[in-house]
Amino acid sequence: MIGQKISSFIYYLMMAVLIANITQRKHVKHGEKKRLATLWIAGILLFFQIELVLIQHYKLSETFIIPAVLLFLALGYFLRFKILVFKFKCVSCGAKLNYKRILYWDNNKCEVCDPPEESVEQTASPEETALAADNFKDAKSVDDVDWDLWEPTETAVICYIVKNGKVLLIHKKTGLGKGKINAPGGRIEPGEMPEEAAVRETQEETGLTPLHLKHRGILSFIFTNGYSLKGFVYFADDFTGEMKETDEADPFWQDTEDIPYPEMWEDDIHWLPKALKGQFIQGRFIFDDDTMLSKQID
Repeated sequence: MIGQKISSFIYYLMMAVLIANITQRKHVKHGEKKRLATLWIAGILLFFQIELVLIQHYKLSETFIIPAVLLFLALGYFLRFKILVFKFKCVSCGAKLNYKRILYWDNNKCEVCDPPEESVEQTASPEETALAADNFKDAKSVDDVDWDLWEPTETAVICYIVKNGKVLLIHKKTGLGKGKINAPGGRIEPGEMPEEAAVRETQEETGLTPLHLKHRGILSFIFTNGYSLKGFVYFADDFTGEMKETDEADPFWQDTEDIPYPEMWEDDIHWLPKALKGQFIQGRFIFDDDTMLSKQID
């Protein structure tokens, strides 16, 4: 009887967590870590549910619920750094967070300490958005752009694998930045999460699968030819597979203290050293072809 009641409670709790995860998908650009956390929580609850079902199926004594609970708690402890990412107070000022900040924002800051860009996007009229889009093309400075109204032409990812004092870089053979040195990356496909794209692009370009990815930055680019791009930056501390040259890239390992910035995009030297030290970067850049006209890095 007790097992059935617990099983029923766990089932409804798991459904609630999965529903929360579905709503988090709309906020992945600033809440991916919490979206993954709810998936881990749902997985742990499913494991506990399976334990309870097996106890009931084989008509075992309800005393077996005790070791089942212990296993459930042990799994939760093992995954604590992945699931305990939700805070109820602002990490900057200590103010109480609303449910959106608790559930959807990875930085656990209130709206005063971290004003949301989305609020302007939701209230902007179509006429205002169209007018702002016309102005973006002519921007020569990041101060000329209303970044709350700005929408990129495309979204992409870039992934740095850093291990034993070396970072994985590539000689890019195709697409934007052809001929330059960069890290593996590329455009996010429809329906794909940024972290999934980072893994896929790294595999396709280098043959390696990055492990333990961490979101380390968001980069926004406007080009004077009308093209614009928002990029999600990821770092990994390990990998599997064997490195190989592909049609898209020629990968190589480079000492982190000797990165060839003159052969890379002009913005890299301004933010990559900070990201390599563990800082989260938000960068905005204006480019005229390969020449950087303006930058803003937080």
